[in-house]
Amino acid sequence: MDRRLFLAGDDGLTVLEQRSSGWEEVGRALEGEPLTTVSASKYAILAGGQEGIFVSRDEGRSWKATSRGLTEPHIRWLSYHADDPWLAFAGTEPAAIFVSEDGAESWHTCPEVAELRDANGWYLPYSPEAGCVRGFAFDGLRGYAAVEQGGLLRTDDGGLSWRLAAGSTGDPEAPVLEGRIHTDVHSVTIHPSSPDLVLAPTGGGLYWSADGGETWTELYDCYCRAAWIDPEDPEHIVFGPAAGVDSNGRIERSTDGGETWEEASSGLDVPWSRHMVERITQVGDELWAVLSNGELLAAPIDRLDWRRVLPDRGRVAAAAALDV
Repeated sequence: MDRRLFLAGDDGLTVLEQRSSGWEEVGRALEGEPLTTVSASKYAILAGGQEGIFVSRDEGRSWKATSRGLTEPHIRWLSYHADDPWLAFAGTEPAAIFVSEDGAESWHTCPEVAELRDANGWYLPYSPEAGCVRGFAFDGLRGYAAVEQGGLLRTDDGGLSWRLAAGSTGDPEAPVLEGRIHTDVHSVTIHPSSPDLVLAPTGGGLYWSADGGETWTELYDCYCRAAWIDPEDPEHIVFGPAAGVDSNGRIERSTDGGETWEEASSGLDVPWSRHMVERITQVGDELWAVLSNGELLAAPIDRLDWRRVLPDRGRVAAAAALDV
């Protein structure tokens, strides 16, 4: 089976293919289009940026705009549902969720998300817009969405409707009480063993829930945007803590569910004074990390000896893998 990797960045999309000698660039698309996110299923690949969504149905060789029904064009995150390759989701800035049930031919909004946004005063400190949805995770009918300066959303009908997770107030000005999650949520991950096991990096720490977002435990007090949890072992976590926004970033690992942590930055000169880990994606037996300065790193999961990938490609914003 061949594996392809799609990299979204400031100058469009780069397509890589895994060969016996390593990863080789095999194509580029949407050049000149600044992209923020990419998602891949066996039927189509989606890429998004500030001007909407593009789709490819031939493994990235040709693309067309697909924004019918999309009333908020600034796309921050795209995701296919793991169990239904025709069901796709777009998180936008300002914060809204759009759903496509026809393979990205058309989109419709989830109005309850905008209602929560307006009622709770979601916001972004770096933008005049009212918050943003910047991450999804799905397992069957259960799903979660990360809202920057808003909290964590939960769905129990496969993403067709959303509500605040019970342990998320949705109020970015409210104090973070014991058992609640910080309201500045940057991404979210479900462990495949149970939809109740949820990991969420936030602006106030790395949070863990074992009951579907009802209650939360802070595993690490820091600023963080990205984390990975081993699908074979929920005790094994890799994430990118920082002292603050793009300040003293690094990579650490826990093998006991967050009780203790160790540096996992082999091959890197850390801490990075002015950037941090933005996204982590598993690609086969490796982890690929997108940094906030646009650099791309990769390392084998078993030893996390990191190397720089495509240093001349420009800024990378997101990555998605596809077995073809």
